[in-house]
Amino acid sequence: MSARAAAILPVRYASTRLPGKPLLDRTGKPLIRHVWEAVSRARTLDPVIVATDDERIARVCRDFGARVELTRAEHPSGSDRVAEVVQRLGLDLALNVQGDEPELDPGDLDRLAERLADGEEDLVTLAYRLGPDDKEALADPNVVKVVLDDRGRALYFSRCPIPHGVPPGEALGHQGVYGWRREALLRFAAAPPAAAERHERLEQLRALALGMTVGVVVTRHRSLGIDTPEDYARFVERSAGAGVRHGTP
Repeated sequence: MSARAAAILPVRYASTRLPGKPLLDRTGKPLIRHVWEAVSRARTLDPVIVATDDERIARVCRDFGARVELTRAEHPSGSDRVAEVVQRLGLDLALNVQGDEPELDPGDLDRLAERLADGEEDLVTLAYRLGPDDKEALADPNVVKVVLDDRGRALYFSRCPIPHGVPPGEALGHQGVYGWRREALLRFAAAPPAAAERHERLEQLRALALGMTVGVVVTRHRSLGIDTPEDYARFVERSAGAGVRHGTP
């Protein structure tokens, strides 16, 4: 089957640790533009849509040429926001790409779309192998881990080191990009948060609790999300090294 999916970037202005995160622009571009440009380089994704409830974000995104869909404000997760857009536009396949992942590999997004298009799983996501020296990452609750079955499908996700006793070089870190089939996403959005989802604060556990199959594409590329001021400062430094001009355009 020829892979073709929409990409939807759920974006909100509020952030406990980094308020106004999508519009930070010390690289010369707002953060959300970096993400949109990376996603737009994938060959299988069309259209690329920013989904937000905030007019400030919508205005900035329209100014640099992005398509924007305004959504309700009360969504409990990014996937719920994506579901509103999928239902409104009648999309069959959609990738949910977080708006704070500016260094995603477009090739990984293509691999997700291709696996989603084969029709065997309800949703798909990315994971990367931790290195042998990643002991701190293995123990860090901000680094989500995933365990797979023999078919490359998720058994469980956790903020704890899993499986118990695994050395860092054999553990998988989860990267929060999801490819959804329409029916599965709408079923997910209609269900209340699962107990494990509430405990771990991981929306993908709702899908597992509903008995959905979650295919996992393992990549060698580790994209670093922007969650804190320190994360953003490091991204600005990396952007400068890559030749990105600083300052507001």
